[in-house]
Amino acid sequence: MKAIEAAKEGKNTHTQNKMGTAPVGRMLLTMSLPLMLSMLFEAFYNVVDSLFVAYVSEKALTAVSLAFPIQLLVVSVTVGTGVGINACLSRMLGENNQKGVDSAAMNGVFLALLTYVVFLIFGIFFSKVYFTSQTSDAEICQYGIDYLSVCMIYSFGAVGQIAFQRILQSTGRTVLSMVSQLVGAVINIAFDPILIFGYFGFPAMGTRGAAIATVSGQIVAFVIAVYFNFAKNKDVNFRVKGYRPDLRMIGEIYRVGVPAIVNQSLNSLMAFGVNFILIKISATAVAAFGIYIKVQNFIFMPTFGVGNGAIAIIAFNYGARQKKRIDAAIKFGSIYACCIMLLGTLLIQIFANQILALFDASADLMSAGVPALRIISSSFIFAALTLIMQSAYQGLANGVYSLIITLMRVVVVLLPALYIFARIFDLKHVWWAFVLAEGFSALVGAFLLKRIYFQKVAPLDRAMDV
Repeated sequence: MKAIEAAKEGKNTHTQNKMGTAPVGRMLLTMSLPLMLSMLFEAFYNVVDSLFVAYVSEKALTAVSLAFPIQLLVVSVTVGTGVGINACLSRMLGENNQKGVDSAAMNGVFLALLTYVVFLIFGIFFSKVYFTSQTSDAEICQYGIDYLSVCMIYSFGAVGQIAFQRILQSTGRTVLSMVSQLVGAVINIAFDPILIFGYFGFPAMGTRGAAIATVSGQIVAFVIAVYFNFAKNKDVNFRVKGYRPDLRMIGEIYRVGVPAIVNQSLNSLMAFGVNFILIKISATAVAAFGIYIKVQNFIFMPTFGVGNGAIAIIAFNYGARQKKRIDAAIKFGSIYACCIMLLGTLLIQIFANQILALFDASADLMSAGVPALRIISSSFIFAALTLIMQSAYQGLANGVYSLIITLMRVVVVLLPALYIFARIFDLKHVWWAFVLAEGFSALVGAFLLKRIYFQKVAPLDRAMDV
């Protein structure tokens, strides 16, 4: 009610932040572009990482591909928590609740610390167990253990940078978030060949070198993001001294964040399940899927940037009770995401062979990889719409709907369909399971968007008139 009264008295709750005043289409673009560029660069260094590893051997590439679900799990848990931070903090800004803004930020950092401890334990004790459960090939296992243990033990950089970058994004400071991410990516790319192949006096460390390059970039990005938040983010007061966990705020963060964590973690389950099914066909099939994932991220990361910008704008204006601005954020987010995905689809369809050639693909890997890239990329337009719908749910503080869509896509459709297709079709046709899953989840997502819109957004006009 306070937010409504303030809005009726001159909309003072949202004049202090551009998310409540600037034209939505242009603002979403200006907020998303830094996120898109930083995520695009992050995807680029992930591709470069695999490119260098591919020149070590195809088994090294397979090992890194098998490690990917656990790396994705780190990102999934941290990004999911970040979604909760983003939604809560942006909504508090829209309501002009400074105490709530500060609490969301501090408790978000606390949760990131707890997340790191979990993955530290995994890295120390379970990296070997994970790989020996995946394959009996001793060479693949050793490559994988060397890579994964380093990434997990030093994952505080990955966890910390995501948490502090999300706080910057929540207050509209996406350029600062971009800078921290870009610097980290540049360091990763620069150190990859040096540490993998042993240049400038460094020993050749193979996959372990790739992991060290990765965590080095993440740690630098984390330090820069912390500096920007403490020195440049005037919307948040970080009161470290005397901090005590606020269970109420943690509950608010996780009310949106837990469904987002499970949602994101299902993508890790998807990667693990797909690898488990494909390894029964051949290690080459796993390598082909690993290349696809890297290329997919290159297309999806800019779209995630649009989605992250949309979450902040939708959450802010939901707190400020601005229905028209919520409508505009959903509309422009859908347009931008679809344009990115259509471009990505076109590029993959035309240059699939050239993309695989970059990874020094053998004839067998080329035969498996070209159909994978072309078939799965035909589903990108469905994925674009689904991603923006999920951003809308999260911005409106309903992460459960986002979770439902991912459950439908991964558990109900993709993995069962892939398993069946792998038993009755040859490898070239199993990839159609991805198209089926994306199309189905888009249909479910449209139904849920209509439902939440009439529950939460449509009544805002009437609330303003009370």
